Amino acid sequence: MDEYSGSMGSDADVAALASIVGEVEGAAAVVRAGQVAEVRALAAAGQLAARQAAGSPAVVRAHDMALRSVAAELGGVLRVTDRTVQSRIDEARDLVEHYAATLAAWETGRITRGHVRVITDAGSVLVDASPERRAEFEAAAIARCERDTPNRVRSEIEILAERFAERSFTDRHRDAAAERRVRVVPGSAGMSDLIATLPTVIADGILDRLTQQAQTVIDSREPGDAGSAFGARGAGDASGAGDASGAGDAEPDRRRIDQVRADVFSDLLLAGAPALDPTATGDGQGSLGAIRAQVQVIVPALTLLGVDDGPADLVGRSPIDAETARCLAGDTHSWARVLTDPVEGTVLAVDRYRTPWPQRRFLRARDQHCRFPGCRRAAIRCEIDHTIDAAKGGPTALWNLAHLCQRHHSMKQFTRWKVRQLPGGVLEWTSPTGRIYREDAPAPPVAFTPASTGTTATDEPPPF
Repeated sequence: MDEYSGSMGSDADVAALASIVGEVEGAAAVVRAGQVAEVRALAAAGQLAARQAAGSPAVVRAHDMALRSVAAELGGVLRVTDRTVQSRIDEARDLVEHYAATLAAWETGRITRGHVRVITDAGSVLVDASPERRAEFEAAAIARCERDTPNRVRSEIEILAERFAERSFTDRHRDAAAERRVRVVPGSAGMSDLIATLPTVIADGILDRLTQQAQTVIDSREPGDAGSAFGARGAGDASGAGDASGAGDAEPDRRRIDQVRADVFSDLLLAGAPALDPTATGDGQGSLGAIRAQVQVIVPALTLLGVDDGPADLVGRSPIDAETARCLAGDTHSWARVLTDPVEGTVLAVDRYRTPWPQRRFLRARDQHCRFPGCRRAAIRCEIDHTIDAAKGGPTALWNLAHLCQRHHSMKQFTRWKVRQLPGGVLEWTSPTGRIYREDAPAPPVAFTPASTGTTATDEPPPF
């Protein structure tokens, strides 16, 4: 028994955990069956309302009234509002009538309710697509969902749906960006939520910059230091440590990173001058040109060259439009070319004009995120772990390295969770109860595939 055995529990504890896991698994199956049955019943209620309205000269109004009546009846049983029930009826009908294969996969336990939500949300862009294209999307989405958790597959399923959509992602993003706005939602205890609806890459860049600045504030403060932005003296200090009596009475700055991030945000907006207005000096990139955070984007070669407007993948977040991806690629000082298998989409190699850390670059492109099952923390926010500990002779070689976030890195070290790395970057995790979870190296949602343009081996490669 090793030095950490005391914190891992006895064999009896492991046996008890195995029993609990079995109970939870069985309960989940019962819950799933109940949820599917409820969906089918709600869909039937909606179909009943439609039949009741059939033949009425005012079909739309009659259907709405019939649906309201049915929803009110069910709301009394479920003890929720009729508006809530009506919304759930609409969702249930959409699932039953347009995603039969998805519902069947959920009913048999191949996917979870979270996966169902991902598929139906992403599929909303296919409203004008033919039934054949919708069915093809659904089959591919289910196959992908069977291999991973909902949070991991969301961006890939969204990009997959975009490939089947009649209208390009770039066109719809342009329309959506025209609706960007900032609004305040009043809360309780004198607090409010300030919500900015922005293009994803801008929002992610803002949060990353706030995080870096907040971390700098935290790292630089000394014991007894009253801090800077909204410091311990400030009336707006979220920690409640503020004291308007003077600097001499200031308490040490003990703000959490969330608090510091919010305070830096407030300082920048209230005291800073807008320096990113592209209209001030003519045409410009505006805030997009100011992003210098670490952003990992996977862009299809044809999209980068402007041949098509397919979406790119902002790793760890969601799809971004082609124009934004091209802007980021054109403005960066150096960038990596990711070569992928044309069929599987898995990373084969990474090359870079300047490569100070070749292994790190390769692993970042291969892993994309933390390699513990279900975790989607981006690789640029993770640690590179030796699968076989370096202290035990594990080499610093690609076949022995993988990204793990701090939480799961520590769990590997200090609990009974074990991992071994198989060829191709596959990680095989074994839980304390002996269950095995396979973690394949993620395939990029977009792949570099040979263009079928009749080029020959003597043709010049594209300039990337």
